[in-house]
Amino acid sequence: MKKSLLIASLLAVALAACSKKEEAPAPAPVATPAAEAPAAAPAPAAPAADAAAAAASAATDAAAAASAAASAASAAASAAAAAAPAASK
Repeated sequence: MKKSLLIASLLAVALAACSKKEEAPAPAPVATPAAEAPAAAPAPAAPAADAAAAAASAATDAAAAASAAASAASAAASAAAAAAPAASK
């Protein structure tokens, strides 16, 4: 009896959580002067482009570091494998 009551209440909570709707986002404020909008748009684009270039550079550096680490690990494994038969002889 207690288990069925617990299962029923959990099912009710799950159904209630699934049926909730998210609130719609507030509409963005519209710029009144049309001449200011094109002038303001290029300014944020430049920092975004710089940030994207910096992120791409960081990703390239991280990939190069990962490749170097993998090469070093492979070399160490090869050296260990070569040393293992020599040690057992």
